[in-house]
Amino acid sequence: MTRQIKALIFDFDGLILDTETPDYEVWCSIYREHGFELPPEKWGSIIGTSMAFFDAAEHLSLLTEKRLDSASLRDRHRTESHAMTFAQPVMPGVLDYLKEAKRLGLKLAIASSSSHSWVDTHAKRLGIFDYFDKVITSDEVGIERTKPNPDLFLLALEQLNVRANEAIVFEDSPNGVRAAQSAGIFVVAVPNSVTSLLTIENANLTLSSLADLALAELLNQVQ
Repeated sequence: MTRQIKALIFDFDGLILDTETPDYEVWCSIYREHGFELPPEKWGSIIGTSMAFFDAAEHLSLLTEKRLDSASLRDRHRTESHAMTFAQPVMPGVLDYLKEAKRLGLKLAIASSSSHSWVDTHAKRLGIFDYFDKVITSDEVGIERTKPNPDLFLLALEQLNVRANEAIVFEDSPNGVRAAQSAGIFVVAVPNSVTSLLTIENANLTLSSLADLALAELLNQVQ
């Protein structure tokens, strides 16, 4: 099928900003302090979605027979992981893609299962917020309709006024790839250090980093 790409749609957490490694590593550290390992398959089930299938704090509390308070565990994790996240730069290759997309006249959107308060704050901190024509989050579709549901991507298509075959999605997680596939959009998987431990199926293309393939080369392959 011939494609004329008019828009790029980016996931945020783990794709533009590596928020997932701090989240995961802090929980791993807390678990190990108490003699346990965080099950990677359980953690992987919640990456890319706001629908909480796994509560690490409650899980660890149960493993310790409630000797640890789940609320205190969450507070500690939030403090330590947020500190690490606020020190993270833009992921490799992302800024080059944004600049080249603007030069080529492509429309740009973020479609994230996180909230505007999270995404907008970090996008502005990183100096990339103004590159995007639209920023779409769980605030628009509701937490129960975030990835792996296609709603975020379908809304992005609508707001950008493009068809599914005129866009490319960039995702790092199985939930995100499933959502893009359900929306009928060509999806490039770019796993990070955490999501590379998971099985990502059905992506149209997989890259270890956006720095590995220039946008112009990607467009030549897709169109």
